[in-house]
Amino acid sequence: MNGTEKERLVHVVDDDEAMRDSLQWLLEGSGHHVRTYADAASFLATGGLSGSGCVLLDVRMPGMSGLELFEELRRRELPLPVIFITGHGDIPMAVRMLRKGAVDFLEKPFSDAQLLDRIEEALDRSRTWCERQRRRQEIERRLASLSQREREVLTLIVAGRLNKQVADDLGISIKTVEVYRARVMEKMACDSLAELVQAMTWWEEERVRPWGQLE
Repeated sequence: MNGTEKERLVHVVDDDEAMRDSLQWLLEGSGHHVRTYADAASFLATGGLSGSGCVLLDVRMPGMSGLELFEELRRRELPLPVIFITGHGDIPMAVRMLRKGAVDFLEKPFSDAQLLDRIEEALDRSRTWCERQRRRQEIERRLASLSQREREVLTLIVAGRLNKQVADDLGISIKTVEVYRARVMEKMACDSLAELVQAMTWWEEERVRPWGQLE
């Protein structure tokens, strides 16, 4: 499956075979790539846990419920937006799931147009999550390449300390600070202090951002 196909991938997890077949027919007819699963365990065992696409998830299933699978995806921090479908209206439950990052909570029967609209929203969200995840992993890879002393210098210069102050803090010469600073800028692939500060600020915010939150 190429990159474009992965971006259009919808995982359908529902124990109702007729519903799975109906959704697959609708979604494939709308240009999506579809994988179906009869239960949550099958999805976790064979599903696309690399984080591509989105998940159309039934709430009530034998074994692990849709809600439990949703929590597992959150725990693993996978960029797989979830749309819940249910035949059992439960407004408080829907509100809880939406607050935790679900895209929507659709009660059967729902219109094809409504479902397709929500899936496009979910796929857009998935692309945004994946891009953020790639950027975060790249920053973490670069951070891992720094020596302990380079990390100390990085922390101080991002905090706004001048070279002389960094030298005093670490008990080294200003010339040595300049050498370490140049190495940090090179390894972090930043051309200016402002760019470095922006990258580190973004990374710190992403580390604590709740799963599913875009803003």
